[in-house]
Amino acid sequence: MSRSADLPGTMTCVEIGEPGGPDALKPAERALPRPQEGEVLIRVAAAGVNRPDVLQRKGNYPPPPGASDLPGLEIAGEIVALGEGVGEEMLGQPVCALVSGGGYAEYCTAPVGQCLSVPEGVSMEEAAALPETLFTVWHNVFERGYAAQGERLLVHGGTSGIGTMAIKLAKLFGITVYVTCGSDEKCEAAEKVGADAAINYKSSDFVEEIKRLTDGNGVNVVLDMVGGDYVPRNIQCLAEDGRHVSIAFQRGMSAEISIVQIMQRRLVLTGSTLRARDTGFKTLLADEIANNVWPFVEEGKLRAEIDKVFPLKEAAAAHAHMEAGDHIGKIILKT
Repeated sequence: MSRSADLPGTMTCVEIGEPGGPDALKPAERALPRPQEGEVLIRVAAAGVNRPDVLQRKGNYPPPPGASDLPGLEIAGEIVALGEGVGEEMLGQPVCALVSGGGYAEYCTAPVGQCLSVPEGVSMEEAAALPETLFTVWHNVFERGYAAQGERLLVHGGTSGIGTMAIKLAKLFGITVYVTCGSDEKCEAAEKVGADAAINYKSSDFVEEIKRLTDGNGVNVVLDMVGGDYVPRNIQCLAEDGRHVSIAFQRGMSAEISIVQIMQRRLVLTGSTLRARDTGFKTLLADEIANNVWPFVEEGKLRAEIDKVFPLKEAAAAHAHMEAGDHIGKIILKT
């Protein structure tokens, strides 16, 4: 293993004690993780906070086999040690990375194939806000949903990290974006981010609004993180040959749908989870993003929407802020 000379033996991290509320997150000291073959050790400057972290804290989303038990799925920082098979040129490189766990710490390992170089002019907080949402949106909207220039996309949770990234990325590729939000203030914020229209689902029927906004034609793709009774309503919003992509199920894992509608209108229902996919798949996904999306980051045309930055040791406060539901964009931890 190649490494920088000044690495400490221990690090500060944030553990989940007993599953529960935000105060289940406790600062702790641990030994530095050791990069395995094909991995790098990153001195973490910033880490993103995501809904799966909240689910894990509550005991509802255990890490996949072999992953760290610490929460945290995206990080940014400097590579300070290399596992076997990683080129020496990677040492000292500023990167952001998608990881399967361990991000709430001063040091974290990552497969080298899941790292993306941080361009000049991009802060570590900005870089840490990119991987989880970018990998998720690229794979689900573009690879599974086949969204293309000139099409129309509906995204629920328009001011979430996923929602704001979906707006920005889709607009860069010439897609019309409609979103739903829970207040007029959030609708206004989503439109400032770039949504063509934002629908307050508490005061309007989003199905009827989509029909109105699209002159009855519907949308080509729905990115759904709500599930439950939203699924049949989403299907009503789809155009012929439309694609429905599920990435979460906040309102339930089951839905009753009309198979006849699927057949007659040639609809596609798909979805995915990212965390448990293997390194080979995530490496291919990182390559796709490096080729198709990263130039927008390098040119300053794509930045994550950041709501608030908390110190690492205040991870509990960051989770409480996320669960309050008032944030616009990403919540970040800074070491």
